Amino acid sequence: MKKLNELRCTFPARSENEGFARTMVCAFAAQLDPTVEELADLRTAVSEAVTNCIVHAYRGMEAGDVTVTVRLLPDRVIHIRIADRGCGIADIEQAMQPLYSSAPAEERAGLGFTVMQGFTDRLNVTSKPGKGTVITMRKKLSNGDQG
Repeated sequence: MKKLNELRCTFPARSENEGFARTMVCAFAAQLDPTVEELADLRTAVSEAVTNCIVHAYRGMEAGDVTVTVRLLPDRVIHIRIADRGCGIADIEQAMQPLYSSAPAEERAGLGFTVMQGFTDRLNVTSKPGKGTVITMRKKLSNGDQG
């Protein structure tokens, strides 16, 4: 797969880094001159994915890292990969159900994956218990010639 440009960044899974991650992805995507709405979609999807890593991946473990990789592909496609090496997800299908939360005692809506799906063209989640989770998202940008 030919890429036009790529950015990779690894940072501690801390809540104060979520804003950095979404800003970093949007600033990098700006090379393709997306619309304001497309940037808002990317920002929301990345925010949900990184927050999932921060909140769920290292529960009961020593905090680890989150790695975000952004690739700009031909035809104005953005490919985003967000990975952790945390506890993993035992049942991905269940985890992707709206309103499901692995932490029901906390005030969580359980809509993270649903939001990611809604703001991207393609979402894929792979995970192995004890090994971590990888979320990949793709979004094709419009031609950018809106008046």
